[in-house]
Amino acid sequence: MTAAIAAPRRLIVAITGATGAIYGVQMLKTLRQLGGIESHLLVSAAGWLNIQHELALSRAEVHALANVVHSVRDVGASIASGSLATEGMIVAPCSMKTLASIAHGLSDNLVTRSADVTLKERRRLVLLVRETPFNLAHLRNMTAVTEMGGIVFPPLPAFYNHPSSLEEMVEHTVHRVLDLFALGPALAPAWPGLHPTPPSPSPLPD
Repeated sequence: MTAAIAAPRRLIVAITGATGAIYGVQMLKTLRQLGGIESHLLVSAAGWLNIQHELALSRAEVHALANVVHSVRDVGASIASGSLATEGMIVAPCSMKTLASIAHGLSDNLVTRSADVTLKERRRLVLLVRETPFNLAHLRNMTAVTEMGGIVFPPLPAFYNHPSSLEEMVEHTVHRVLDLFALGPALAPAWPGLHPTPPSPSPLPD
């Protein structure tokens, strides 16, 4: 009898047209460092504009960070079907247009179709929404996605850990997001509290 081959663990990462392309790129870098996760990358046309403007990276450089790259126009891709097992999907950053399309189930490209599949299969969908201030349409769309089981995760920097660089702030957010998928040991350190309790001393041997 032939032994069954375990399916690889897969995670979809989409980069759309909002400021903060660094979050999606750092997500891919971290997944490659972790190993054991097959990353599937999607980048919208506006996402490429931001990558080039904010990070000055070429398509080849970004593609090299992922295991599999899909065109956002390829609605027949493997990730367009729930039959392909994945851990879920991250949209980093998530534009308000993409948020609206997901909230209303439009599935008008592979990014929004993959998000729709993630939701219908009850897998984890995390949207790093980028806009400020929010108008009522934005808030209602975020509520709709939350009611469907998605997680709205604005990439707000944390200051309690005294970050010394932009890279540290981005990395902390990326680690918090990836920890939502329980891919392995926690990446982001747990908050010890302002007055952490010291560990109890070990009992002396008899």
